Formats: sequence, structure tokens, C-alpha cells
Amino acid sequence: MEGAAAMEMEVQAAPKAKFRIPVDDDSKATEFWLFSFARPHMSAFHLSWFSFFCCFVSTFAAPPLMPLIRDNLGLTAKDIGNAGVASVSGAVFARLAMGTACDLVGPRLASAAIILLTTPAVYCTSIINSASSFLLARFFTGFSLASFVSTQFWMSSMFSAPKVGLANGVAGGWGNLGGGAVQLLMPFVFEAVRKMGSTKFVAWRVAFFIPGIMQTVSAIAVLALGQDMPDGNYRKLHKSGEMHKDSFGNVLRHAVTNYRAWILALTYGYSFGVELAVDNIVAEYFYDRFDVNLKTAGLIAATFGLANIVSRPGGGLMSDWLSQRYGMRGRLWGLWVMQTIGGVLCVVLGIVDYSFGASVAVMILFSLFCQAACGLTFGIVPFVSRRSLGLISGMTGGGGNVGAVLTQVIFFRGGKYKTETGIMYMGIMILACTLPVAFIYFPQWGGMLAGPRKGATADDYYNGEWTAEEREKGYNAATKRFAENSVREGGRRAASGSRSRHTVPVDSSPAPADV
Repeated sequence: MEGAAAMEMEVQAAPKAKFRIPVDDDSKATEFWLFSFARPHMSAFHLSWFSFFCCFVSTFAAPPLMPLIRDNLGLTAKDIGNAGVASVSGAVFARLAMGTACDLVGPRLASAAIILLTTPAVYCTSIINSASSFLLARFFTGFSLASFVSTQFWMSSMFSAPKVGLANGVAGGWGNLGGGAVQLLMPFVFEAVRKMGSTKFVAWRVAFFIPGIMQTVSAIAVLALGQDMPDGNYRKLHKSGEMHKDSFGNVLRHAVTNYRAWILALTYGYSFGVELAVDNIVAEYFYDRFDVNLKTAGLIAATFGLANIVSRPGGGLMSDWLSQRYGMRGRLWGLWVMQTIGGVLCVVLGIVDYSFGASVAVMILFSLFCQAACGLTFGIVPFVSRRSLGLISGMTGGGGNVGAVLTQVIFFRGGKYKTETGIMYMGIMILACTLPVAFIYFPQWGGMLAGPRKGATADDYYNGEWTAEEREKGYNAATKRFAENSVREGGRRAASGSRSRHTVPVDSSPAPADV
């Protein structure tokens, strides 16, 4: 009987063999093959991070060339500050819309659409001739940062709970690398065009065609090669009945009534939001404060963004590791500790403005903790809701842009504060806005300061988003599978207890070669 049962289990699991990468019973990858393009899981990973990378390059292509653009267009400090605010403010609403679009039509179409719609603004930067046109170009280009939401939603749809923090961290971190890479890329392209015989005021305009082309190519690749879910695109899954087609009202209601989403949006405002603000000011700050040349300022600024190659993925990996040992409570404590240390380092960065070497060293340390906190945040987001995963990802991502806007307006717009003073105050805001993480509580897993509620289960938490009638019709099937696969968020004891309860005898004899 045991052998027959095992054979039946193997036959039932056989369809999963269509994936090269190991998957769970929800077709989500249980491993993360960084250098593989295995479809659809790893191909979605590479498409998502690269398209987001290109959007980051486009959005922050102007700051490395700001001294040239400033002189060419006669921009004032207020004009530059307003443009910096504009570059991150549009994405606030775009990210909310992107989250909803991911829930309703899937990450592939949603991502490609926003990238293609914002590409013309990148090309138009080459023909701007005034402060107002510069502001508009940066505003509309900034909408492309909404592709971050589709990146995180896509990874949460493709990877299982034990790997989702790492997948989200690497995809988001490598995408954010664009903020560092562009600090090197744009001065390099500018110099290359200059050597071809162009004047410097023509060369910086020509340079903007490079990020425009990159963004266009990435959108076409997402459309041509991407897939929404492990088992197919939304349209196919809706048509076959394998996936319930939800309504906007239900998605919205379950997102805005979940207080955890609002706290994560606030805290993300002072991790990723701070990163955006620093991307806008750091090159100009070192150029003006320490009298370095444009290339040196760009190189220093690049180190802040390039730290994402290890920092944000490291945060995601840390989130998964803490979950393995301590469950969701470990993820929450990890976020609070890393972001608090980042806040302290930000304060220190504003204080050591008298020393070039100390400023560079502290900035690099600050970037590591700030960006790791971003990865830790999106190690938690996938567990807040399943029915409204996209919109909650959008709310959190939008919170990052709100934080960037507030920080730019309060501290770096006009001449109210010296830049170093604004940086110090920004660090204090990080410390204050990280405190509410202590209030996030999952009944089935607990929070930073309290353990789980007796008798509460993940099944109750997630299926509570569906009515009895919807559950009866099976609309919550994917939600139920996720709840079953997220048992380790209760910590080692809960995970081991679940394994012992669900142990199934397996025939140890070799399976036939064709099974």
C-alpha cells in the first residue's frame, strides 16, 4: 500500500517536471539559480531586474550631468530641487496603479506598458530648453520607476516563501544598480560624444539617447519573452478557469484596510525613499562641497547606487535566513535593526562634512544598511496579503517615492538648509519612521514584541480575505496553497511540527525511468 501511495504521489507530481527548476505544489520555484535563464521562473527574474535597471538609468540620467545642464539652461538651485522632486513624485501614483494592474492583468503587460509609455519622455530630454521643460521631462520619465512594483510582484509569483526574500532582494537590488551605473555611464557617453567633435552643450543632449534605447529594448523583451505566472499568462489562466479574475473593488478593499501595508509604506519611505533622494543630490554635493571634478563626483556617487549589487540582495537573503531560524518575527527584527543603523549612519554622514575621506567612507556604509533595509522590507511584503499582493506592493513602493518627495521638499529644495544639514535631519527622520515596525503583528506568527495568538493559523489569516461563497467556489485555491507553504514563518518549531504532521510514507525503491 505504501509503495502504491508513493507511486500515485509521483505520478501526480509528474506535471511539475515541465519546469527545469524544482518547484512546490503551487509551481513556485524552491531554488534560486542566479545564472540560469530557465523558463519561466529565472527568465522572469532576469527580465524584471534588467527592465527596472533601465528605468532607473533613465530616471537618474540627469543628475550626473547636472553641472552642464544647469549652465546650459540657466537653472537655479530651486529649479534643480523642483526637478528632483518631480522625478520621484509621479511614480507615487504610478506605483499604486501598477500594483492594481499586476493584480488584474498580470506583471508582464503592466511592466511593458509603463516602460513604453514613459520612453518618449527620455528621448525628449534631448530637446529641452527651459527649466519648465526640464521639470516635465524628469517628471514623466520618473513614472517608469513604477516598474519596480511589477518586479517585486513577479518575483513573489514565481518563487516560494523560503526564496521570495532573496528573489525580491536580488531583482530589486540589481535594478537599483541603475542608479549607480548611470553615474558612470552618462559622463562616459558625454565624453565619447565630445571626442567625436560635438560641443559640450550638444553632447549631453545626445547622451540621453542611450538610456532611451535601453528602456525601449527592455520593454520589447518583457513582452516577447516574459510570462506572468509559472503556469501561464493571466489571460490564458482566466480563460481556462485555473485562476479567478478578481475585481478592482475587492483588491482595493483588502489592501487599504490592512494596516501592515501602511506601516511598510512608511518605513520604505525612509529606506528606498532616502536612496532616491541621495541619488538626486550626491554627485552635486561632492562636486560643490569638496571641489572635485565631474568624473570624480560621478564615481563617488556611483558607489552609493552600485552597492545594491550586494546590499539589497543581502537584505533579502538575511530576511530568508532569519525566517528559517526565527520565522516572521526574525524578518521584522531584521528590518528594524538594519534600518535603524542606517539612520544613525545618515546622521553621521551629515556631521562629518568637514572630511572628504570620512564622508566617502560613511556614505558607503550608509548605502549598505539603507539598501539592505529595502531588501528586508520586501521579504515581508509578500506575506501581508495574497489577494491584494500587487496593490500592497504598489503601496509600499509608492511609500518609497512619497518619502523621497518629502525629503527633497523639506531638506534639499531651495536654500533653507545646507546639504550636509539636510542629510543629518534626514537620518533623524529615518530613525523616527522605523519605530512603527514594532506594531506589525501577524496573529499566526506574532510580531517583534509578542508571540503568535493561540489557535491562529495562516489558513485563517489568508482565507479571511475571501467570502464563504468564494471559498465554496474554489476562488481561494492559490491562497490556500500559499498558506500551507508558508508554515516556516512560524519559526523552526512550527516548521518541524508541520513536517511531522504531514509526513507521508514513501517507497524507497527506484522509480521507473519514464516517470
